[in-house]
Amino acid sequence: MDAKTPYILASIVVAIYTGMYVISKAAFNQGMNSFVFVFYRQAAASLLLLPVALLLERKNVRSMSFGLILKLFFLALIGSTLGTNLCNASVTLTSATVASATGNSTPVITFCLALGLRMEVVKLRSISGITKVTGVALCLAGALVIALYTGPSVSPVNHHRAFGRGAHAAAHGLKAPSRGTWIIGTFLMLLSNVTWSLWMVLQAGLLKEYPNKIVITTSQCLFSTMQSFVVAAVAERDFSKWALKLDVSLLAVAYTGFLVTGVSYYLQAWCVQIKGPVFLAVWNPLCFVLTIFCSSFFLGEIVHLGSIVGGILLVCGLYCVLWGKTMEIQYVEFGDNTIGGAQDGREEKNHQQKVLDKGQQEEASIAAPGRV
Repeated sequence: MDAKTPYILASIVVAIYTGMYVISKAAFNQGMNSFVFVFYRQAAASLLLLPVALLLERKNVRSMSFGLILKLFFLALIGSTLGTNLCNASVTLTSATVASATGNSTPVITFCLALGLRMEVVKLRSISGITKVTGVALCLAGALVIALYTGPSVSPVNHHRAFGRGAHAAAHGLKAPSRGTWIIGTFLMLLSNVTWSLWMVLQAGLLKEYPNKIVITTSQCLFSTMQSFVVAAVAERDFSKWALKLDVSLLAVAYTGFLVTGVSYYLQAWCVQIKGPVFLAVWNPLCFVLTIFCSSFFLGEIVHLGSIVGGILLVCGLYCVLWGKTMEIQYVEFGDNTIGGAQDGREEKNHQQKVLDKGQQEEASIAAPGRV
């Protein structure tokens, strides 16, 4: 396999998620209800995944127990339904830049949850432990800067928007959100990241019980479609506003439902299989940089210094946690090689299983899909 393949895959994934943030924000600027948007996105993803799952995994679907189905229902509620709706509500109140910036905090939040559930250990006297704690502190500082500090604004790169033409979009673009609205939106985004981190930690355990990713993903998409319909019906009772027109709203639904779910998920899995989850996570900051440019160029968004500074702190926090994890894994491998001759076969097998389980948890937490 070509050595350039993982770099090409990671670049495509970053480009897809950048487009997701920008196009989704454009749809919200046009006046599309964010809760209705989530329902359409989940429905489109289900239409894509269901035929594939039925074609390839018909026998495995029949073997699912009621307890497993119940777990999948609540996982879909926590991650796909609650997390995605909170994220989209935040994008509506803030900007695509904030969504992309705070996305870098998800692996750090996942690490904190895993620590609380005793799935992770921090040794404060070691360099790796100090690095992890520093990363958590930087992420917290970055979130506070985005929420509480606006700072000078950067003029849009292009004043003629490619998306969002129309009276509603113009009014939305000209009217900057109030300070209170901005703080609430940032808080909702962080809360969305918490729900997604919890979902990833729980799903890592579920994949050990039922390691069939296609069935797990499709089942959660179906459950989330039904749940999102109930949420959207409560939030928008005027069904005439649910109509999809030939504009950016329809493009956003198709893009997030088919391209993000159908293409990027597969590319992420392929990239992780070749280079591991840490390699893919390192590319997250590039998505943040591209989103700043694209949201300014295509949407005419005004980017504030506070969002840039906060995003940089979040990126630094992400790299600190990844660095700490890498040092910890290298230390375990070095220790294993040093005392390997004195260990019996059973201890070596148990150690390898622990490393494998930890790698599966990292894959689920770091290489997770976007929420919008």
